[in-house]
Amino acid sequence: MMAISASDVKKLRDMTGAGMMDAKKALSESTGDFDKAVKFLREKGLADSKKRADKEANQGTIGDYIHYQQDRAISGVLVELACETDFVAKSDEFKNVAKQIAMHVAALKPEFVNIEDVPENRIDEEKDIIQKQSENEGKPEEVITKIVEGKITSFYKDYVLNEQTFCNPEFYEGQVGTMIEELSGRLGEKIYIKKFSRLEVGI
Repeated sequence: MMAISASDVKKLRDMTGAGMMDAKKALSESTGDFDKAVKFLREKGLADSKKRADKEANQGTIGDYIHYQQDRAISGVLVELACETDFVAKSDEFKNVAKQIAMHVAALKPEFVNIEDVPENRIDEEKDIIQKQSENEGKPEEVITKIVEGKITSFYKDYVLNEQTFCNPEFYEGQVGTMIEELSGRLGEKIYIKKFSRLEVGI
């Protein structure tokens, strides 16, 4: 499977207004060809979300979760889930998703919201470590390239919130980012995780 870079995903999203997961799928299906990726999105009716993407999502809610050990709080999470209208922000479904994401952050401890938020030097450092480990194991260069790509993908799934598999499959089975995109589709407006903060005693 072809490795899709975060910059390419961002470029296609800027071009079409498509969601993150849809843009990644389009680039994968078109083997990185932007014209074909745009056509793919248009055929699926996903590029039409451009009007929605241009709107400001300046409403939202704060999802919160506090984890207790015996009778004291030992960790807490706040998540800002953004949307376009006060009507959606006040809906039970929207508020529940924000709460569920806060619980997920407490459990899986991501460091970033999106792939684009990961500093380049962090990725370079990870790649360098993987490269040297593979070289020390005597792996051939062509194999090392695939190993690096695979492990960077795993890194994103470990540390990037939207790339993580949601922690409670009874609530939602799939990636956090896909869950948000489906919520956006159901409620009919732009919705995204703006930021989160996690505090833990002793850290």
